[in-house]
Amino acid sequence: MGKTNLNIFEQLESEVRSYIRSFPTVFTKAKNYKMWDEDGNEYIDFFSGAGALNYGHNDPLMKEKLVDYILNDGVTHSLDMATAPKAEFLTTFNDVILKPRNLDYKVMFPGPTGTNTVESALKLARKVTGRTDVISFTNGFHGMTIGSLSVTGNSFKRKGAGIPLHNVVTMPYDSFVNDGLDTLEYLERFLEDNGSGVAIPAAMILETVQGEGGINAASFEWLKRIEEICKRWGILLIVDDVQAGVGRTGTFFSFEKAGIKPDIVCMSKSIGGYGLPLAITLFKPEFDIWAPGEHNGTFRGNNHAFITATAALSYWKDDKFEKNIEKNSKRIFSFLEKIVADYPELKGEAKGRGYMVGIASGVEGLASEVAAEAFKRGLIMETSGPEDEVFKLFPPLTIDDEGLEKGLEILEQSVKAVVASKQPVTS
Repeated sequence: MGKTNLNIFEQLESEVRSYIRSFPTVFTKAKNYKMWDEDGNEYIDFFSGAGALNYGHNDPLMKEKLVDYILNDGVTHSLDMATAPKAEFLTTFNDVILKPRNLDYKVMFPGPTGTNTVESALKLARKVTGRTDVISFTNGFHGMTIGSLSVTGNSFKRKGAGIPLHNVVTMPYDSFVNDGLDTLEYLERFLEDNGSGVAIPAAMILETVQGEGGINAASFEWLKRIEEICKRWGILLIVDDVQAGVGRTGTFFSFEKAGIKPDIVCMSKSIGGYGLPLAITLFKPEFDIWAPGEHNGTFRGNNHAFITATAALSYWKDDKFEKNIEKNSKRIFSFLEKIVADYPELKGEAKGRGYMVGIASGVEGLASEVAAEAFKRGLIMETSGPEDEVFKLFPPLTIDDEGLEKGLEILEQSVKAVVASKQPVTS
């Protein structure tokens, strides 16, 4: 095959394409935390498919299981019929993930995307409670279809709906205004006051660490109080763990250290293990009041993803993997704090938890410049936040020490170069 012309994408693909604009090269190969393009350039991946590749690219165990399954003519597509891979995933997930955490959830397979698990959660909460409204939080991101977009805070993305998005009340996330303001006192006042215009909602939906919203991490105390408020008012608590889950924030579920047990949990992205499409909606058994087929999807029986998702759970059979994430999380966060201290020109703040971290810069456009400079130097990373003010680090959880150090080194060089370019030239 000859070399691919990047102009093909400009000529034939829609203007809606985005990541290709940030990473303008043709990728041909990927392994764990590395990617290569057609010219043989090597990149360290601190993007991880926006959290869909927590186990890196082409994990050898998952690949072997998947190839064997395909070569043996295993069923690929089965809607929600019974298959051996689905049974094995359900059993393994229950034994390895749910039981050890003392969680009792039924597992639902919606369409295999993050937005679809959110849609199913919102539908179920409204069906269970008989109420209509949902409380979401500032800077939350929950997906691009109409229901999940209605609980998303980003005005640019909301505008894309083309219609008014109703039946949602947005409340301030933890530390949204400043660290001194108790946002939950404000929320509770709205629920208590008959003159507030806020009806008791069916559900509250939140991310424990907001990914697209700017790597904002809610405190464990705030999350505990949210759960208490929900219990007091009979409101279902939905945690969107599509991006923050599967180890990204340090534990399998992002809410574990907060000591809460949400009524509904939304998962996608890395639950498939290999980057294959899969989503699950978990909910307490008493809420399983669906009529058969009431929420469905053609690809809710993605057996290839069941194979790799089950293999991925082998990482969680003991605590070794989690302890390694915890150790490296400290290393990464202290590195970010040092960058903030060493380069005051950033007007930076280290944010996040686990391997879901970044630096928010108070200088307009600077985070995007750092990400662009990093790409030139062989590091793939993206920005987030309402003004793209955060450059964020999403390395695979499987990255080794050498890869992590090299990636952090490139990042520091990139910050240094961008900061230097801003300095006035003296004669």
